[in-house]
Amino acid sequence: MPAIEWVFAFLLLGSFVGFMAGLLGIGGGGIIVPILTSLFLAQNFPIDVVVHLALGTSMASIILTSFSSLRSHHSMNNVIWSIVRQMTPGILIGTFFATFLIPYLSSIYLASIFSAFMLLISAQLFFDKKPKPSRQLKGRGHLTFAGTGIGSMSALISIGGGSMTVPYLIWHNINIKKAIGTSAAIGLPLSIAGTFGYIINGWDNTQDYSLGFVYLPAVLLISLTSFIIAPYGAKCAHKLPVPLLKKIFSVLLILLSIKMLASVA
Repeated sequence: MPAIEWVFAFLLLGSFVGFMAGLLGIGGGGIIVPILTSLFLAQNFPIDVVVHLALGTSMASIILTSFSSLRSHHSMNNVIWSIVRQMTPGILIGTFFATFLIPYLSSIYLASIFSAFMLLISAQLFFDKKPKPSRQLKGRGHLTFAGTGIGSMSALISIGGGSMTVPYLIWHNINIKKAIGTSAAIGLPLSIAGTFGYIINGWDNTQDYSLGFVYLPAVLLISLTSFIIAPYGAKCAHKLPVPLLKKIFSVLLILLSIKMLASVA
């Protein structure tokens, strides 16, 4: 196992991720990836694989959170399973096969893709933009194609897909609560497919205590504490000024992404 200071660092990261996920209803990839990159660099992991390792570890850490979120939303009848069934084939294909690009992309290139996407997410959080529903969902082929695109981008930046799935469903006139619940259900196969892809494609770069690009101690510790702390964040959402917190969090995402770029440049 890693030294005790790194164990505490992963536990604290998981706690923060879980709290913010519960408070703001967002995935933790935007926090996990840049902070893990810094932690892995501090542990003297090879600089040419630290972002790859952070992305794969983040993807694996999402599995338990996605399962918990899926169960919760299903119990409230907020999952449209017909959409999940039609999007999942594309999600699996896009997520898994996009991971085959990862070994051929440098750390700085991956960091740039991640930071650019986080800038878009941060702007949406800061200005609280909500897309207006104007269209209806089309047939299975359209949903499968959309799932492929969402899965591919999610694999490259290691997010659960909610940042893209929820707006996509809202744009197609799906109620926001059901859009969030359906996105949570889609996040489980996405995170599983992405994790397998990162393991397979990082097998030749395996570090101590890792499987491919998935660092197991961090996955275990982050998943454990985020799972425990997330409900407390959800409770605070009813007491704290969430619009202001979203603006603060958006600035934090930008700063973390800039720091990650500077670390690997």
